[in-house]
Amino acid sequence: MASKLLLIAVFIFNVIAFGLAVAAEQRRSSARIVQDNEVNYNYCVYDSDIATGYGVGAFLFLLVGQVIIMAASRCFCCGKPLSPGGSRAWAVILFITCWIFFFIAEVCLLAGSVRNAYHTHYRTIFSENPPDCQTLRKGVFGAGAAFIFLTTIVSEFYYVFYSRARASFQPYGGEAAVGLGTFK
Repeated sequence: MASKLLLIAVFIFNVIAFGLAVAAEQRRSSARIVQDNEVNYNYCVYDSDIATGYGVGAFLFLLVGQVIIMAASRCFCCGKPLSPGGSRAWAVILFITCWIFFFIAEVCLLAGSVRNAYHTHYRTIFSENPPDCQTLRKGVFGAGAAFIFLTTIVSEFYYVFYSRARASFQPYGGEAAVGLGTFK
């Protein structure tokens, strides 16, 4: 039977990660053009770097949730064998899908955080008028949030099916020799 406490803990971590990713999408950096009158050039001024922190926070919370699930299931490769059947088949499929969704979510969150931080920390002087103030593309953190949602669902189902397959395993408990009890 799947541990309800573990499922709730992972769900909470993933909900926090989802909320932080949505907040990062809403608080992406925006830029405005400022003209320096002394040197007579234009440059971009970015408003806030809070989205980078939200993105990194979402990255870490999702990572913790994934580590908990994988540690509890021994990353599907260690521990007791699983009984053959539908539960094991679903556990294998959901394990692979969970890792794919997790990887995509983490890449979106990490790339969004790095690009957002780059745009807010580095100032480029433009000779063109007006300058092109680059910002993080809309939807990067949103895609991360969507894949966090999918990872949450798939990882919860993965652990449930893994627990079912592990609980139903019956090791061979018979004799190692041929029994002759019926031939008296």
